[in-house]
Amino acid sequence: MYAPIVVLALAASTSAHTIFQRLNVDNVDQGELTGIRVPTSNTPIQDVTSANIACNSGFSQPVSDKVIEVKAGATIGAYWGHVIGGAQTPNDKDDPIAVTHHGPVITYLAKVDSAATATAEGLKWFKIQEDGLDTTDGSWGVDRMVAGKGWYKFQMPSCIAPGEYLMRHEIIGMLYSYMVLALRLIV
Repeated sequence: MYAPIVVLALAASTSAHTIFQRLNVDNVDQGELTGIRVPTSNTPIQDVTSANIACNSGFSQPVSDKVIEVKAGATIGAYWGHVIGGAQTPNDKDDPIAVTHHGPVITYLAKVDSAATATAEGLKWFKIQEDGLDTTDGSWGVDRMVAGKGWYKFQMPSCIAPGEYLMRHEIIGMLYSYMVLALRLIV
């Protein structure tokens, strides 16, 4: 049996128009905005030197102080929606995110003394999951999140030590631009 890991999830959308707003643990829904510091806007943080790049800004009030217990090895589901509550309008073609915003889905943890009160500044984040480009079919982690209708699932590594953590789940939505370069290699 694994010792529990306690997490408070942080919404990080570095370059995409979507908001992380629900979490489930082993298919048990924790509730909308529960245990998540949720931004009020789906506008991405574009200044990579900003402290807000770690966890976004402008959080919905009151900020959830619920801490969610997770066992190492558990299946985590993170739900993303164009706006809080899901689609912005009926038939919102950009929910959960515009299909042109391809990119990776990445999850980090940072060990803290108290997940309910810790801030994201100055923490030592470590990556626990990344879903980037599948070179066999050209799809990205974000494409798999869209196919899941906003849900993205991953395994919490079984090697994570018990304790309290902040979890940062992010997507990086990139618009494709193509450039052709003419090169001549000389040996």
